[in-house]
Amino acid sequence: MTSVTEFFLLGFPLGPKTQVLLFGLFSLFYAFTLLGNGAILALSCLDPRLHTPMYFFLSHLAIVDIAYACNTVPQMLLNLLDPAMPISFGGCMTQTFLFLTFAITECLLLVMMSYDRYVAICQPLRYSAIMSWRVCITLVVTSWACGSLLALVHLILILRLPFCGPHEVNHFFCEILSVLKLACADTRLNQLCIFAACVFILVGPLCCVLVSYTRILLAILRIQSGEGRRKAFSTCSSHLCVVGLFFGSAIVMYMAPQSRHPEEQQKILFLFYSFFNPMLNPLIYSLRNAEVRGALQRALYKESHSQLL
Repeated sequence: MTSVTEFFLLGFPLGPKTQVLLFGLFSLFYAFTLLGNGAILALSCLDPRLHTPMYFFLSHLAIVDIAYACNTVPQMLLNLLDPAMPISFGGCMTQTFLFLTFAITECLLLVMMSYDRYVAICQPLRYSAIMSWRVCITLVVTSWACGSLLALVHLILILRLPFCGPHEVNHFFCEILSVLKLACADTRLNQLCIFAACVFILVGPLCCVLVSYTRILLAILRIQSGEGRRKAFSTCSSHLCVVGLFFGSAIVMYMAPQSRHPEEQQKILFLFYSFFNPMLNPLIYSLRNAEVRGALQRALYKESHSQLL
């Protein structure tokens, strides 16, 4: 048994022409992800009308999505160009830690956003008092802290394991389950912690979100005016779309019955979970949210007006 210094990411077993095509396509998607989330983040910071708790949470969601993409996509693109290029052991562990941190943080942020919408619709008169800036900052800091600490626990449990070969990770990034398959020691404690994390991070937050939106739905049904109902539905529909995409793909990935080629299936699901979700989130918010569209129009008008002057 020797000390491992590097891993090889197997990625997708495709032909050279297909890999070049995917490199161009994924590079385009990567650019859209950075531009879309960057625009949401910039508008939330620069437009005074968006200085509200809802867009404060949304800006942190955009930061997480940008970090998601920057953590996994560049390595995947390099792997498509040169499948034989290794990743160092330290780089692999860092990638695993960051991916877990961002995944857990996003779960908790989505719960915070559902609570914000619950207070806004079900207790509008007390909204300013309940969702004060102090409370919002505390919730966001708690989300990031919990994400980092829980990811650190998984990382410590991985680092105690010996890796004696082969050093080929059957994935396009250092995903925790794929890395554990290379350990030549008992990984039952790691598997137990992953299961507990799934219950705590996926099932628990999803139940909280469902409870919040059940109460929101009941409150919306009590609204007398049709315009008020439409406005309430419009406010929450974008968040529900994001929650459905994120939790749906994660639950299918970890809890669905495995197919004859579970590893290849997991690669595709992780591709959607860690790549397409961050790209789709700003599209969902910008297309379905009138306030974001209005902020974008004001920013573009201000820019064009300054150029004319």
